[in-house]
Amino acid sequence: MPTATPTREADTDTVVTTRPTYTVVSREELEKPYRVIIQNDDVTPMEFVVMVLRIIFGLDYNQAYDVMLTAHMEGRALVATLPFEEAQQRVYDAHSAAREAGYPLSFYLEPDE
Repeated sequence: MPTATPTREADTDTVVTTRPTYTVVSREELEKPYRVIIQNDDVTPMEFVVMVLRIIFGLDYNQAYDVMLTAHMEGRALVATLPFEEAQQRVYDAHSAAREAGYPLSFYLEPDE
């Protein structure tokens, strides 16, 4: 009685591992001021934007409303100028709050040169 001999195909999957790259940044670089910029979108309600600007960035109501309106009319607006680490953390917090609420609200940083 003939028996079947199992055959094994060569593994063709390739595993590529890469190491993350890290940039060493001096304390001086981290202390340089960065501009936090808000981008307009057509989904996030204006009231939510004002709330984020007040709670996360510490703007009073009138400042928050003006920033929101400028972004709405011009496509982007300056929110605040802060040291890099603080600016980065506040942008992260704002993005987290927006995603949790289901909104695409977006901020980015620019060096304040």
